[in-house]
Amino acid sequence: MYPVIRMLWQMYKHRKAGPLEPLGTNVSHHYCLPWDIDIWMELNNGRTLTIFDLGRVPMAVRVGLIEVMRKNRWSLAVAGASVRYRRRIRMFEKIEMRTRMAYWDEKFIYMEQSMWKKDGECACHAVLRIAATSKDGIVPPQKVVDSMAADIQNPELPQWISTWIEAEKQRPWPPMQ
Repeated sequence: MYPVIRMLWQMYKHRKAGPLEPLGTNVSHHYCLPWDIDIWMELNNGRTLTIFDLGRVPMAVRVGLIEVMRKNRWSLAVAGASVRYRRRIRMFEKIEMRTRMAYWDEKFIYMEQSMWKKDGECACHAVLRIAATSKDGIVPPQKVVDSMAADIQNPELPQWISTWIEAEKQRPWPPMQ
């Protein structure tokens, strides 16, 4: 089940956080709760993706993306993700999540997210490609970015994201049966 109450709590917590530069990093804090764990008593890998939502949505509010989406009647969809898991997150452990827009191309906005343990170790890291959509299909990311703020320059494409984008282009779709 989607954590609607936790999302509302994050929105409430960040309501006075103030605006964030579109390329800024949003920092949020979360706990691994009993319903987030798997049989090994640690954060479930699938639930990790859901908890990443709890960092993306408040960030989108702070950078003005949600306002632009509502105004234009656009939606957001995760179109792909790659997650690297490195440290276990145990039940009731507090993590710090960092979320930022890393790059955009002609179809997608690429977001980078990470979860950090209190000892300073990175527990997991993800890159996601996000599509803004309208009733007519995908909205060009530059149009979305231009609607958010004046004169934002696209960051330089990190090599590791470039490699991931190229690998995704090689992946067959639909997948073989």
